[in-house]
Amino acid sequence: MTTTGAGTATAGAGTTLLELNGLRKEFGTGDAATVAVDDISLTVTEGETLALVGESGSGKTTLTRLLLALLEPTAGTVLLEGRDLAALPAAELRRARARMQVVLQDPYSSMNPRFRITDVIGEPLVTHHPDYRGRRGRPRLRERVGELLTSVGLDPALQDRYPHEFSGGQRQRISIARALAPEPGLVVLDEPTSALDVSVQAQVLDLLTDLQQRLGLTYVFVSHNLAVVQQIADRVAVMRRGAIVESGTAEDVLKHPQHPYTRELLAAVPRPDGYRTRGTAGAR
Repeated sequence: MTTTGAGTATAGAGTTLLELNGLRKEFGTGDAATVAVDDISLTVTEGETLALVGESGSGKTTLTRLLLALLEPTAGTVLLEGRDLAALPAAELRRARARMQVVLQDPYSSMNPRFRITDVIGEPLVTHHPDYRGRRGRPRLRERVGELLTSVGLDPALQDRYPHEFSGGQRQRISIARALAPEPGLVVLDEPTSALDVSVQAQVLDLLTDLQQRLGLTYVFVSHNLAVVQQIADRVAVMRRGAIVESGTAEDVLKHPQHPYTRELLAAVPRPDGYRTRGTAGAR
C-alpha cells in the first residue's frame, strides 16, 4: 500500500540502517527563509534500494546532503545504525561518513585529472586507513585498487591511466569502485546513469544490482527518471516541494500511484510491452 501526503517513508521488515526523523532544512532567516526539506521522516533497511524521485527543485539533493551529514538540519535527526550523526564527536563522525559513500551523476567532475586511477580510487583508503599510506603502503594500495577494479568489471592493469583516458561508462565504474573502497554500508547514487546512453545505463544498473547482492549494500537511488527507478528500486518515495507526497513499494507506487503528482511523473514515462518492476515475477 502506498501512503500519500504524510512526509513519511517507512521500510519493511529488517534491520534499519538509516533513519530520518522530522527532518527540516531552511535556507535564509525570517520571512525570507526558503524551506528546502519539509518535515521528512523515513527509514532505510539494510540491503534494500530506496529511490527518491521528483523533478529538479523537489528537494532530493538537499535531502541527500542532509543524510550524508554534509548539511546541518534546521530541525530533526539523522540516525545511522542508531546513532545521531549530529551528536557524534568529530573523529566518530569521520568514521560514520566512511560508512556512507556517494556516486555522482558526472564522475569526471569529482576526479582530480592529475591523479592516476590508483590514487582516484585509493583516496578514501589513504584517508581512513594508515596501512595504505606512504611508500610502505603503496603495494597494498595497488593490490586493493586492482581488486576494486575487478569488482566493477575493469582490468586492474588500467589503474596507471588518467581519468580522461576512459569513456563515460568506464568512469562511472571507477566512481563506483571508489565508493566501495572504504567498505560502506550505504551508497547514495545521485543520478548515476543520467549522463550515459541507454545501453550503458543498463550495464551500470546490472552492475549495481550485482554488487548489492554480493556485498549486501544498501542504496539510496536519487533520480527524476522513473524508467530507470522501476528497474532497481525496492521502495520509492516521491518528493515535491521539499516533502514526500507518496511512498511505498516500487510495485505499488509505480503501478498503482495514488497522488496526482506521481501519476503526472509516470505519464511521461514510456512503458514497453512486458513492463516489470524490480521484485515482480519475471523481472531480472
